[in-house]
Amino acid sequence: MTSKNTGLTLRVAAKVQVSDDVVQLTLTGATPLPPWEPGAHIDVECGEHRRQYSLCGNPHARDHYRIAVLREPRGRGGSAYLHDCVSTTDRLQVSLPRNTFALVPAGRYVFIAGGIGITPILPMVAEAERQGAEWTLMYGGRTRAAMAFLDELAAYGDRVTIHPQDEAGLLPVTDLLAEPVAGTRVYCCGPAPLLDAVVRLSSGWPAGSLHVEHFSPTELDAEAERGFDVRLAGSGATHHVPSDRTILEVLAEAGVPVGSSCEVGNCGTCETVVLEGVPDHRDAVLTPDERAEGRYMMLCVSRSLSDTLVLDI
Repeated sequence: MTSKNTGLTLRVAAKVQVSDDVVQLTLTGATPLPPWEPGAHIDVECGEHRRQYSLCGNPHARDHYRIAVLREPRGRGGSAYLHDCVSTTDRLQVSLPRNTFALVPAGRYVFIAGGIGITPILPMVAEAERQGAEWTLMYGGRTRAAMAFLDELAAYGDRVTIHPQDEAGLLPVTDLLAEPVAGTRVYCCGPAPLLDAVVRLSSGWPAGSLHVEHFSPTELDAEAERGFDVRLAGSGATHHVPSDRTILEVLAEAGVPVGSSCEVGNCGTCETVVLEGVPDHRDAVLTPDERAEGRYMMLCVSRSLSDTLVLDI
């Protein structure tokens, strides 16, 4: 499944504040840079951390990549590093672009973005426009000052609805998704409550209509989840995964080397072969057929429907 993603060394050519808490980094290197399509992301080495950021520039501009980073006061350290420790001319190690949130061809699109979730949506909007498709974008944030790229989006006129929460309340996704529309693809990226609402409200839409990308880990409900065991085929060791922990966390604490990056089920770095047992898939990487096959799983978010999983580790 997952192939090796050889890295790049890129220079920070520009660093610009694009909202109260979002900084935009323009990264350059040997041209042409590897190609990418709307929805793609790169992994960025942020000091001791490795974090995932969507490419939000122009895929046809092969001389640079553009990412935007939200400062997360309660984050895991990656955003603080890029905000506070990185300057222009510094060099960053990044992965090749990869795409688990690809824009599927359609005649009509409904785009929904919350906060920093606008970043993968920006190139999608531009591509939909280039293709001549019908589309609308509803973009919400805490305040206008906290919302990045408003000037850029203004060029699209009334196809874009800006919805700051302090002025207009929560995004009216109930009205937006009330009636399924044939031939329409819905793309949503943002905080977990927004994604949960969109998933729930679009349940009556045709299969395959909804595409979502998570930017933050889903909080485990210890009362609703169940514990299970993970057995490692290589060592024979068995580790118990309690209801409030992930497989990745348990294995990391036990000193088992498992690669990881996004930790929200988007990037595929922690993809692992399942030898026995039934995974409870909660990632955004595998296709429906791959989920049904049950041969692979993402250790950062997925759990188990069986009492024991045997992993090829």
